[in-house]
Amino acid sequence: MVKTGLDIFLENIDGYRNRTIGMIVNQTSVTSDLRYSWNVLREKGLDIRKIFSPEHGLFATEQDQIAVGSQPVPDIELVSLYGSSSDTLIPDCTTLDDLDLILFDIQDVGARYYTYVNTLALFMEAATGRDLEIMVLDRPNPLGGAVVEGPLLDMAYRSFVGIFPVPVRHGMTPGELALLYRDWKKLDIRLSVLSMRGWSRTMLFHETGLPWVPPSPNMPTVESAAVYPGMCLFEGLNASEGRGTTTPFQLLGAPFINPNHLLEQCKGTGFEGIYLRPTWFKPTFHKFQGEAIGGLWIHVCDQNRFRPFATAVALTAALHKLYPVDLRFLDGVYEFNDTIPAFDLLAGTDSVRHALLDGNDTPSIISSWQQDETAFLVTKEQYHLYR
Repeated sequence: MVKTGLDIFLENIDGYRNRTIGMIVNQTSVTSDLRYSWNVLREKGLDIRKIFSPEHGLFATEQDQIAVGSQPVPDIELVSLYGSSSDTLIPDCTTLDDLDLILFDIQDVGARYYTYVNTLALFMEAATGRDLEIMVLDRPNPLGGAVVEGPLLDMAYRSFVGIFPVPVRHGMTPGELALLYRDWKKLDIRLSVLSMRGWSRTMLFHETGLPWVPPSPNMPTVESAAVYPGMCLFEGLNASEGRGTTTPFQLLGAPFINPNHLLEQCKGTGFEGIYLRPTWFKPTFHKFQGEAIGGLWIHVCDQNRFRPFATAVALTAALHKLYPVDLRFLDGVYEFNDTIPAFDLLAGTDSVRHALLDGNDTPSIISSWQQDETAFLVTKEQYHLYR
C-alpha cells in the first residue's frame, strides 16, 4: 500500500514536538486506518493550535460556492478559508502569528479548478516573508501523474478555479504543485514536502491501496474524479453536470435534450475510451431540481484512452450543433467573479468557447491545446518527486 505524507510524518513525529502547528485539512486527512490527522497528532502530544478549512468545510457539509461558517470541532480553533467574499480565501495575518508550522494534508483530484490546492497557493502567498514553514503532506493524484490535458491557464482568466499556470489536467501531486508555485511566483517562504512512499506516476487511485474518502459533496467515488476534469465545464452551461444525483459528473442532461438524438452526434474524436448510455434523471437539487431531464451517462471503459476534458468539449460541440438556440453559456457570479463567463474561467481561456460558438470542428478544437500540453510535460518534469 502507498504510504502518504501523513504516514511518513507520523513515523518521524518526535521531530515536531516543539512546534506550534496549524493545519489546512478536511475529512480526507486520515491515516491508513481512517483516523483524522488532527486527533491523532494531538493524541501523540503535538501542539495543534488551529485548523484552516477549505471550500465545503472541514467535513464537506456545504455545497459548492456556499460560504462556510461555524463548524463543530471541539477544543481547536477553526478558521474558514471559504466565506462570502474573495477576501476570505486568504488567511488574516493575525491568525498566523502564534504558528511556526502549517501542515497541508488534503486529497486533490488532479484538475486545475479543484479548489483545495488553490487554497494552498493563496496561503503560500500570505505566508511570504514570514518565519513560518509550510509543509505539504503529499497524497496521490488519483488520475496518475503521467498524462496532462487541456489549455494552459491564460492569466487574464485567473480566478479561484484557476490559479496555477498548468493545464486543466495537470498530472501533479499537491506537493509538486506547491514547489512549482513557489518558483513561479518567486515566493519567499519556507516550503517542504513530505513525499509519499510507493507511489509512481502511472498509478491510478485504485492501485494505491488507500481508502477513498469523498473530498467534497459531489466527489463520492473515484469514478466521479475520473470524469471531473472535463464535466466540471458543464457548470458553465445551462445543462446539468449531475449535481443533485448520486453520480455527479458522470451524468449530463437538460430539459431540451433528446438522449438518443444526442447519442447519435457523439462519435469520433473526443469520445475515445467511453461508452455513452442515453438516460433520464431527476436532480434533487441544483439545476432542474425535481425535473425529469434527458441526457447521457458516461461510462469509462478504458482509462488510458479516455481524455475527460476533450470529451466534455466534444459533448458541448454536439449539444451546440443539435440545440444552438437552447444551449447557453452562463453569465453571472461564479466563484466570486462576475465579469467572465464560468466556462471561460474553467477552461482558463475564452478561445474554447469562441471556437465552439463559431462551429469549428471538434478535432481542430482539441488540437488547439496540444502545444500547451507538450510544453507543460517538459516544464513539470523538474518538479517531479516520483518516477
